[in-house]
Amino acid sequence: MRCSIIVPTLNEEQAIRNTLKCVKAATQNRDAEVIVVDGGSSDDTVSIANECGVRVIGAPRGRGQQMHAGASAATGDVLWFLHADSLPPVSALDDITDALADPGVAAGNFALYFDGQTVKARWMTRIYPWLRMLGLCYGDSGLFVRTTAYHAAGGFRPLPLFEDLDLLRRLRSGGGGFLHLGSTIVTSSRRFEDRNFAAMWAHWTALQVLYWCGVPPVSLAQWYRHVRKPASTKGALSTRDSRTSSSPR
Repeated sequence: MRCSIIVPTLNEEQAIRNTLKCVKAATQNRDAEVIVVDGGSSDDTVSIANECGVRVIGAPRGRGQQMHAGASAATGDVLWFLHADSLPPVSALDDITDALADPGVAAGNFALYFDGQTVKARWMTRIYPWLRMLGLCYGDSGLFVRTTAYHAAGGFRPLPLFEDLDLLRRLRSGGGGFLHLGSTIVTSSRRFEDRNFAAMWAHWTALQVLYWCGVPPVSLAQWYRHVRKPASTKGALSTRDSRTSSSPR
C-alpha cells in the first residue's frame, strides 16, 4: 500500500524542516512519497523542502486548494494530509496501514497533543478528545484517506475555512468508516498562544455552530481572523516538480 504524504505550506521556514524530518523517520523503508504543496511562500520554505529531498509543487494559496492539488499529483493508494507544524509519530505509517487493513475503513485521523507549555495548550490537549467524540476532525490531526474514497467524495474544495469538516461530511455520507487512532501527533499551539483563550473558544464555537446551521464558509471567513486572504499566484511555484529549483518563494 503506497502512501502519499501531502504537506501544504505558506511561509513555514521555522517548522517545515522538523516536520519533514519526522516524516522521513516514519516513512523509512516504506513505499511512500512526500509532496510539499506551497502556496507562494516568501521565505525559505521551498528551499528547505528541496534540501530535504521531497517533491515540491505550487498551487494557489489556500489550504483546501493546496491539499487538493497535492492529492491530484499523488500516486499513492492512501493520501495522508499533514500540516507543516505537526510532528507525526515514528509509527504513523504502521498505524495507518493497520487501520486500513479493515476494508470497511475509508479514512481516519490521529490524536493531538499541543506542544506549548502554557495553560492554553494544556486545555486544548484535554479538550480535543471530547471533540473527537463528537465526530469532529480537523486538519492538524493528520487526516488520512483511501485515494479512491477521497476522489469519490469530490476531494477538498477551495473553501477559506472548514475545508476539513466539509470533506469529512462528504466522506461519511459516502458510507465509509472513519477511525480515530490512539497514536498522537504533536502540533503547534502558536495560533492561539497570543490570544485570550475564553474569547478564542467562544469565537470558534460560534463559527462552528453557524457552520452546522448552514452558513457558508465563505461568509464565515470575514469573522475568522487567521484566514489568509486569497493572493495572486504570481511568484508561486508552478504545479510542476520544483526539485531543481532552490530559490525561496
